[in-house]
Amino acid sequence: MDAGIVWYGFLGSLGAGMMTAVGAAGVLFVTRLSAKLEDVLLSAAAGIMLAATFFSLLLPAIRYGEVLFGDTVASVGVLIVGLALGAVILHLAHRYAPHEHFLSGREGPDTKTLSRIWLFIIAITIHNFPEGMAVGVGFAGDDVANGITLALGIGIQNVPEGLAVAVAMLAAHYSRSTAFLVGLTTGLVEPVGGLFGAFAVAAAAPIMPLTLGFAAGAMLYVISDEIIPETHRRGFETLATFSLLGGFVLMMFLDATLG
Repeated sequence: MDAGIVWYGFLGSLGAGMMTAVGAAGVLFVTRLSAKLEDVLLSAAAGIMLAATFFSLLLPAIRYGEVLFGDTVASVGVLIVGLALGAVILHLAHRYAPHEHFLSGREGPDTKTLSRIWLFIIAITIHNFPEGMAVGVGFAGDDVANGITLALGIGIQNVPEGLAVAVAMLAAHYSRSTAFLVGLTTGLVEPVGGLFGAFAVAAAAPIMPLTLGFAAGAMLYVISDEIIPETHRRGFETLATFSLLGGFVLMMFLDATLG
């Protein structure tokens, strides 16, 4: 096992996750975000995630697969299996884990044993874990530049996410300190995911295309099932779309120039 990949993955995802706390710290100065600004910020974050999925996960997965299997069709086939697994597992987590979104409300099994704050935390954990895992597997094959670029992109999109989460906590009548601590805690989920992804890659390098595909599928599921619907329900669909494109372009630029 290559311990270097594990450490790179953990530290990269830790740095990205801590940017959630940076965003959440804004709750000390801001009491609310307009619906328009919130949708713009979250859509930009979705665009960054979308570009990271393609340029930092799927394309490297195809390249690794071609080297491992000596065949593009086999490489893409393994990648598709991994992508499908990532999406299905995220779907199952959304369906069977009780959680609550700030706009769309409760999902999963109905439960009266968990307080509302824990339902929020579970929802954000489901969202953030695949992001951390994506950063962890981004260092696959000792591709440090790709991993750093992916960590940077995820970190940038975590800032508006952290702020949106903390402000939503205020709107749900929690204190500023609680809102900040929830933002900080949810950011710390990402290094757990990063450690998991990096360990999986280091322990079984031949399954790198599968692991990268899994992370990509999980990210795509979050973007399509959660972020886009959340930002297209309050009348700012066009603005949200162009904001997503702006985030995509930003991450594409970072990957092309730094990756």
